[in-house]
This record gives sequence, structure tokens and C-alpha cells, in this order.
Amino acid sequence: MGKALFIEPPMDEAGVAGWVTSDELAEARRFVREGRRREYLTWRAVVRRELGADVRIAYDAAGAPVVDRDGVYVGVSHCRGRVAVCLSDIPCAVDIEPETRDFSRAAPRYMSPSEQALSGDPLLPAAVWCAKEALYKYARRPGLDLLHDLRVEAVDFAAGTVAGRIGSGETIRLTLHRADGFIAVYIV
Repeated sequence: MGKALFIEPPMDEAGVAGWVTSDELAEARRFVREGRRREYLTWRAVVRRELGADVRIAYDAAGAPVVDRDGVYVGVSHCRGRVAVCLSDIPCAVDIEPETRDFSRAAPRYMSPSEQALSGDPLLPAAVWCAKEALYKYARRPGLDLLHDLRVEAVDFAAGTVAGRIGSGETIRLTLHRADGFIAVYIV
């Protein structure tokens, strides 16, 4: 299978035709916001476009998406304007946010003083948020605290790398990707 990251704008129903099931279309129609409907359908369409139209998608006990392909792992994130899907032969996770999102009010609840001192780049709060969200999804352990249980130890915007840690575990290397006004951090 290898490793791949797909970042795409949300598609309308015509764009996902042939890639989503009638049950998924019905489920999507229950979402109040049109954008949320498109995000839900788009990530499923991307998974099937890449793995085959017959792939079945479900969720594990932690709420993470899984597919019925041995040795294939899926990571999903979406925000207004973009859907990110990572597919890998090892566990993976991704988070994406618009670079324009203001994290200033939330930052004290998820960034430690040492994390705040990692860089003077104005995108640091977004990078740390995305990294911690990716680490949370990667851990597949509900209830982890973004401030206390997940740590970001380094962010290198030029190299596109982030170093993080779940609890007292080993350092995990994450990749930082910026494009079209969005920032994504992923583990594959």
C-alpha cells in the first residue's frame, strides 16, 4: 500500500457519485450544514477512489475510521474548505486547519509555556494544534488531555517537521504541510 496524503476541497454530490453508498448519502443529508455534508462524503469518496469502490468503511472502538483491507490504515480530518485523508500500511493520523484560524483564545488550554517558546512564527499555535490533534488520533485513546498528555517538542517550518510525544512515550516524527492557505500535520 505505501503511504499517501490527499488534501482536497469538499465535493458536491455529483463529485462523489459512484464513490459513496446510498446509506452514506442518507447519513450525510442528516447534517445541518451543507459544508459538513460535503466533507463527510468527500473523505469517503477519496478512500474509495484510492482503494476501490467496493471498500467498506466503519469505525473502531475509539471512533477512528477503518477499512476492510488488511494492512491498510486511514486517517481523516476536515475543516471548512478542505478534507485531508492519509492512507498507509502503518497506523496514521492527520489534522488540517485553515492558516487564518485564530487560536489565540484556545492556545493556553493546549500549549504549554515550552511549546509557546518553540518559534516566533505566527503559525505556531496552528501547527501545535494540528500536531496534538494528529497525536490524539494516532494514540486512539479517548480522554487524552491536549495540554498534559500530548507534547510538541520541536517545530521546523522550513523542513516541514514536528516532533511530538504521547505521554512519556517515544518521540514521534510528524510531517507539516502547508498549501493553499491550509496547514496539515500528519503521521504516516
